[in-house]
Formats: sequence, C-alpha cells, structure tokens
Amino acid sequence: MTAIETFSQLLNDRYSCRAFKPDPVPNADLTRIVETARHVPSWCNAQPWQVEITRGAATDRLRNALMEAASTGTPPTPDLDWPSTYSGDYAERRRTCGFQLYDAVGIDKSDRAGRMAQMLRNYAFFDAPHVAIIHSPVELGPYGAMDTGGFVTAFTLAATALGVATIPQAAIAAYAPLLKEHLGVADDRLILCAISLGYAAPDAPINSFRTARADTDDIIGWHDT
Repeated sequence: MTAIETFSQLLNDRYSCRAFKPDPVPNADLTRIVETARHVPSWCNAQPWQVEITRGAATDRLRNALMEAASTGTPPTPDLDWPSTYSGDYAERRRTCGFQLYDAVGIDKSDRAGRMAQMLRNYAFFDAPHVAIIHSPVELGPYGAMDTGGFVTAFTLAATALGVATIPQAAIAAYAPLLKEHLGVADDRLILCAISLGYAAPDAPINSFRTARADTDDIIGWHDT
C-alpha cells in the first residue's frame, strides 16, 4: 500500500465515536499521539496548540462538573463565538448528521426529551476514560485557532492509527471558564474544543453510522487562465 493509500485509509477509518469502553489508554500511546500530531504546519512555526489530557479520577471530576453545569442550565460561555447560522449545504449536512445519530439509537425526531438526553452525553464524554482539552493563545486569534485545528485533525488520525477512538467536541468548549478552573488553563488561552478518547464499544448502535462527504468536484474550483 502506498503512503497516500495508507493516509486515505486512515481518513476513511476515522469516525466520531459516541460510546466508549472504560479501559484506559496506556500513557505511552497517549504520548505517541501527541508526538505524531505535533508535526503539523503552523504559521511562522508558532505551534500554538496545547492539550490537557485527563486520566482516572481527573476525568470523572471534570465529567461530573460538566454534567452538573449542563443539566442545571448554567449559561454557556465559550471563548469563541458559535457560528451565526448554518445555511444551504451546511444546514443540510448538519440536519442529516443529526437524523442519522438519532436513528442509530432509536430516538424519534419528535422526542425532545430523548434528544436532550443524547445531547447531554457530550458532557459525560460518552463514557470515555480520557478527554483532551485543546487550547491556543488569545493573542494569535483566529489564525492560532486555525493552526490548532490542524493539530486536532492530526491528533484524531494518529489515534486512529493506534486503534484509539476519538470524537472532537465543540459543545464542551461552551463551558470554557469551568474547564480553565478545573485544569489550570490561563485566561490568555482560548479553549477551542475537547476530544474524548478511548477504545470504542464495538457493539454500540450509535457507533454504527457514518457521515457522508461532499464530492471532490463540489470542493475544487479550477482556474486555468
């Protein structure tokens, strides 16, 4: 298999896992994921990404705190504004993904309570034994965040290569002050997202669906003259 075929296979194998086994990932593998992901490019080689990875009791403490905040209606305060809207193809892809998720676990589209309960699973890290909180410097603004997005992608692919399942989660970043307090992250950092990670529960129905991708011709605009 060529290098591009191996890389393409990794991209196709990666998916957002929403049901994990409790087994922890060895520290050596967690370190290797970051060692691999750190080679992504960044503007001026600033390498703005930092990652906080929880293990054992630290995962449970953060999980409990987030579940309490989300369940009691604590107002979310993300460091970055949410998208102002989803329109056109973006709205359709978002809607389709949501319907696939609810169908996988047998939640009817009209079941608001069921949908809310499933949404709250984000804050329980879908029972993952670890969560990685990703942050970048405030001073580097959107470009630091963009560079760090490359690190997030590389992190999930490196994990896939080691047989470790992941799910990047923007929802958790909604509680940036809580995350900073629990993990000792300074106020001059932007909380960008979380990545819950561990070993996938192979028989969980919610892990069975896969999202579609836009056709290549819908992405490329060719310019010859």
